[in-house]
Amino acid sequence: MTEPGASPEDPWVKVEYAYSDNSLDPDDEDSDYHQESYKESYKDRRRRAHTQAEQKRRDAIKRGYDDLQTIVPTCQQQDFAIGSQKLSKAIVLQKTIDYIQFLHKEKKKQEEEVSTLRKDVMALKIMKVNYEQIVKAHQDNPHEGEDQVSDQVKFNVFQGIMDSLFQSFNASISVASFQELSACVFSWIEEHCKPQTLREIVLGVLHQLKNQLY
Repeated sequence: MTEPGASPEDPWVKVEYAYSDNSLDPDDEDSDYHQESYKESYKDRRRRAHTQAEQKRRDAIKRGYDDLQTIVPTCQQQDFAIGSQKLSKAIVLQKTIDYIQFLHKEKKKQEEEVSTLRKDVMALKIMKVNYEQIVKAHQDNPHEGEDQVSDQVKFNVFQGIMDSLFQSFNASISVASFQELSACVFSWIEEHCKPQTLREIVLGVLHQLKNQLY
C-alpha cells in the first residue's frame, strides 16, 4: 500500500507505473506476432488452394485428351510422319474434328438410304394393293379372262400410256446441253414415274379404251 505522501521516486511506485504503461505490455508483442503469423498462414492457404484448383483443371484437361485419343479411331492409327511420338493436343483436336465430320456425313448418308427404303416400301405396298385388286376382280369374274384381247388393243393401251408419259416428258426436258438433258431426265423420272403416277396413267388409258370398245 502506497502512503499518501509517497513521491514518484519511490521504487514501488516505479514498478507499479511500469506495469501500468501500455507501451511496455509484453502481451502486445505476442499479439502482433500471432496476427502476422495468421496473415501469412491465410495467404499460404489461399496459394495452396489455388495451386490445387489449377492442378485439378489441368488433370481434367489431360483426362479429356486421353479420352479423345481412346474414342477417336484415327488417333489410334500409326502416323508415320510423327512416328512413336505422343500426339500433340492440336493433332488430337484436328483428328477429333475430322472424325465428327465423317460421322455427320455417314449419318446423312444413312438417312438418305432410309428415305429411299421407305419409298421402296411404299411402292411395294401400292403394288401389293394393285395385285390384290386384280386377284379379287378375277375371283369375282372368273370368266372375264376368257375373252381374248387382240394385239391392236394391247398396242392401243401401250400407245396411250406412252403418249401420256411423252407429254410430261416433252414439257419437262430441256435439250440445251447434254448435261442439262441428263439432269432433266432423272428429275422427270423421279417426278412422273412414281408407282402411284403410273397407276393413274394406266387406269386413265384403260378407262378411255373401255369407253371406245363398249
